[in-house]
Amino acid sequence: MRNTVNKLWPELEWIQDKDLREKTTKTWELALKRSVLTAEDLNRIPFTLLCGPDLKVTFMDHKRSVVHIAKDAGNTINEMYKGELTVNMDVLISGAILADVGKLLEYILDENGKAVQGAYGKYLRHPFSGVSLAEECGCPPEVCHIIATHAGEGNMVKRTTEAYVVHHADFMTFLPFKERLVV
Repeated sequence: MRNTVNKLWPELEWIQDKDLREKTTKTWELALKRSVLTAEDLNRIPFTLLCGPDLKVTFMDHKRSVVHIAKDAGNTINEMYKGELTVNMDVLISGAILADVGKLLEYILDENGKAVQGAYGKYLRHPFSGVSLAEECGCPPEVCHIIATHAGEGNMVKRTTEAYVVHHADFMTFLPFKERLVV
Protein backbone atom coordinates (compact mmCIF):
# COMPACT_ATOMS: atom_id res chain seq x y z
CA MET A 1 0.00 0.00 0.00
CA ARG A 2 2.90 2.36 0.77
CA ASN A 3 4.21 2.09 -2.79
CA THR A 4 0.74 2.77 -4.18
CA VAL A 5 0.38 5.96 -2.12
CA ASN A 6 3.88 7.13 -3.03
CA LYS A 7 3.11 6.63 -6.73
CA LEU A 8 -0.14 8.58 -6.38
CA TRP A 9 1.54 11.33 -4.39
CA PRO A 10 5.20 12.07 -5.28
CA GLU A 11 4.46 15.47 -3.65
CA LEU A 12 4.64 13.78 -0.24
CA GLU A 13 8.40 14.27 -0.51
CA TRP A 14 7.84 18.04 -0.31
CA ILE A 15 6.81 17.64 3.35
CA GLN A 16 10.06 18.20 5.25
CA ASP A 17 8.76 17.03 8.64
CA LYS A 18 9.15 13.23 8.46
CA ASP A 19 6.50 12.63 11.13
CA LEU A 20 3.92 14.75 9.28
CA ARG A 21 4.84 13.10 5.96
CA GLU A 22 4.29 9.69 7.59
CA LYS A 23 0.90 10.68 9.06
CA THR A 24 -0.20 12.13 5.72
CA THR A 25 0.83 8.92 3.96
CA LYS A 26 -0.91 6.75 6.54
CA THR A 27 -4.12 8.73 6.08
CA TRP A 28 -4.12 7.93 2.37
CA GLU A 29 -3.30 4.28 3.09
CA LEU A 30 -6.24 4.06 5.50
CA ALA A 31 -8.60 5.73 3.03
CA LEU A 32 -7.60 3.35 0.24
CA LYS A 33 -8.00 0.38 2.59
CA ARG A 34 -11.56 1.43 3.49
CA SER A 35 -12.59 2.52 0.00
CA VAL A 36 -13.99 0.53 -2.90
CA LEU A 37 -11.87 2.80 -5.11
CA THR A 38 -8.39 1.79 -6.19
CA ALA A 39 -5.43 3.94 -7.20
CA GLU A 40 -6.30 3.05 -10.81
CA ASP A 41 -9.84 4.35 -10.26
CA LEU A 42 -8.49 7.65 -8.94
CA ASN A 43 -6.52 8.09 -12.14
CA ARG A 44 -9.66 7.34 -14.20
CA ILE A 45 -12.72 8.84 -12.50
CA PRO A 46 -13.62 12.52 -12.96
CA PHE A 47 -12.52 14.80 -10.14
CA THR A 48 -16.07 15.93 -9.43
CA LEU A 49 -19.51 14.45 -9.86
CA LEU A 50 -21.01 17.90 -10.49
CA CYS A 51 -19.78 18.59 -14.03
CA GLY A 52 -21.25 15.81 -16.11
CA PRO A 53 -20.00 12.45 -17.38
CA ASP A 54 -17.69 13.77 -20.11
CA LEU A 55 -15.19 15.49 -17.81
CA LYS A 56 -11.69 14.34 -18.74
CA VAL A 57 -9.84 15.80 -15.73
CA THR A 58 -9.33 12.91 -13.32
CA PHE A 59 -9.50 12.92 -9.56
CA MET A 60 -5.70 12.76 -9.32
CA ASP A 61 -5.15 15.37 -12.06
CA HIS A 62 -7.19 17.84 -10.05
CA LYS A 63 -5.84 16.91 -6.62
CA ARG A 64 -2.21 17.10 -7.68
CA SER A 65 -2.79 20.43 -9.47
CA VAL A 66 -4.30 21.87 -6.27
CA VAL A 67 -1.19 20.81 -4.33
CA HIS A 68 1.13 22.39 -6.92
CA ILE A 69 -0.87 25.63 -7.04
CA ALA A 70 -1.03 25.81 -3.25
CA LYS A 71 2.73 25.22 -2.94
CA ASP A 72 3.50 27.95 -5.48
CA ALA A 73 1.12 30.38 -3.73
CA GLY A 74 2.57 29.57 -0.30
CA ASN A 75 6.12 30.12 -1.52
CA THR A 76 5.12 33.43 -3.10
CA ILE A 77 3.42 34.60 0.11
CA ASN A 78 6.48 33.68 2.18
CA GLU A 79 8.76 35.47 -0.28
CA MET A 80 6.74 38.63 -0.86
CA TYR A 81 5.09 39.47 2.47
CA LYS A 82 8.27 39.92 4.51
CA GLY A 83 7.05 37.89 7.48
CA GLU A 84 3.81 39.86 7.87
CA LEU A 85 1.90 36.93 6.42
CA THR A 86 3.54 33.51 6.62
CA VAL A 87 2.67 30.05 5.41
CA ASN A 88 3.80 26.85 7.11
CA MET A 89 4.66 24.92 3.96
CA ASP A 90 4.54 21.46 5.54
CA VAL A 91 1.06 22.09 6.95
CA LEU A 92 -0.05 23.60 3.63
CA ILE A 93 1.20 20.69 1.53
CA SER A 94 -0.13 18.04 3.90
CA GLY A 95 -3.52 19.76 4.05
CA ALA A 96 -3.66 20.11 0.27
CA ILE A 97 -2.79 16.44 -0.22
CA LEU A 98 -5.45 15.41 2.31
CA ALA A 99 -8.22 17.89 1.41
CA ASP A 100 -10.23 15.37 -0.63
CA VAL A 101 -9.09 12.11 0.99
CA GLY A 102 -12.61 11.71 2.41
CA LYS A 103 -13.99 11.37 -1.12
CA LEU A 104 -12.62 7.84 -1.08
CA LEU A 105 -15.36 7.06 1.44
CA GLU A 106 -17.96 9.31 -0.22
CA TYR A 107 -17.76 7.71 -3.67
CA ILE A 108 -18.67 4.22 -4.85
CA LEU A 109 -18.68 2.68 -8.31
CA ASP A 110 -21.95 1.80 -10.02
CA GLU A 111 -22.48 -1.36 -12.08
CA ASN A 112 -20.76 0.34 -15.05
CA GLY A 113 -17.70 1.38 -13.04
CA LYS A 114 -18.81 5.01 -12.93
CA ALA A 115 -18.11 6.96 -9.72
CA VAL A 116 -21.29 7.98 -7.89
CA GLN A 117 -22.08 9.21 -4.41
CA GLY A 118 -22.67 6.32 -2.05
CA ALA A 119 -24.96 6.11 0.97
CA TYR A 120 -22.14 7.21 3.29
CA GLY A 121 -21.49 10.25 1.12
CA LYS A 122 -25.14 11.26 1.19
CA TYR A 123 -24.91 11.73 4.96
CA LEU A 124 -21.28 12.79 5.46
CA ARG A 125 -19.45 14.92 2.95
CA HIS A 126 -15.75 14.42 2.41
CA PRO A 127 -14.51 17.25 4.68
CA PHE A 128 -16.01 15.39 7.65
CA SER A 129 -14.81 11.92 6.70
CA GLY A 130 -11.42 13.34 5.72
CA VAL A 131 -10.91 14.91 9.13
CA SER A 132 -11.95 11.64 10.77
CA LEU A 133 -9.38 9.67 8.76
CA ALA A 134 -6.64 12.24 9.38
CA GLU A 135 -7.29 12.38 13.12
CA GLU A 136 -7.22 8.60 13.31
CA CYS A 137 -3.74 8.72 11.76
CA GLY A 138 -2.52 11.40 14.17
CA CYS A 139 -2.51 14.41 11.84
CA PRO A 140 -2.26 17.68 13.78
CA PRO A 141 -5.22 20.06 14.20
CA GLU A 142 -3.81 22.64 11.78
CA VAL A 143 -3.87 20.04 8.97
CA CYS A 144 -7.33 18.78 9.97
CA HIS A 145 -8.49 22.41 9.89
CA ILE A 146 -7.50 22.64 6.21
CA ILE A 147 -9.41 19.45 5.39
CA ALA A 148 -12.47 20.68 7.32
CA THR A 149 -12.50 24.16 5.78
CA HIS A 150 -11.38 23.64 2.18
CA ALA A 151 -14.96 23.30 0.89
CA GLY A 152 -18.14 25.29 1.46
CA GLU A 153 -18.41 24.06 5.04
CA GLY A 154 -15.41 26.23 5.83
CA ASN A 155 -17.34 29.40 5.05
CA MET A 156 -18.82 29.24 8.54
CA VAL A 157 -15.50 29.56 10.41
CA LYS A 158 -12.30 31.59 10.32
CA ARG A 159 -9.63 29.99 8.18
CA THR A 160 -5.89 29.96 8.70
CA THR A 161 -3.72 31.35 5.92
CA GLU A 162 -2.88 27.80 4.83
CA ALA A 163 -6.60 26.90 4.72
CA TYR A 164 -7.36 29.97 2.58
CA VAL A 165 -4.64 29.01 0.13
CA VAL A 166 -5.90 25.43 -0.24
CA HIS A 167 -9.53 26.57 -0.43
CA HIS A 168 -8.79 29.02 -3.23
CA ALA A 169 -6.46 26.65 -5.11
CA ASP A 170 -9.25 24.06 -5.01
CA PHE A 171 -12.07 26.38 -6.06
CA MET A 172 -10.12 28.21 -8.76
CA THR A 173 -9.65 24.85 -10.49
CA PHE A 174 -13.21 23.64 -9.86
CA LEU A 175 -15.55 26.60 -10.39
CA PRO A 176 -14.51 27.28 -13.99
CA PHE A 177 -15.71 23.76 -14.86
CA LYS A 178 -18.94 24.17 -12.94
CA GLU A 179 -19.78 27.77 -13.86
CA ARG A 180 -17.87 28.57 -17.05
CA LEU A 181 -19.46 30.56 -19.78
CA VAL A 182 -19.43 28.65 -23.04
CA VAL A 183 -19.50 30.90 -26.12
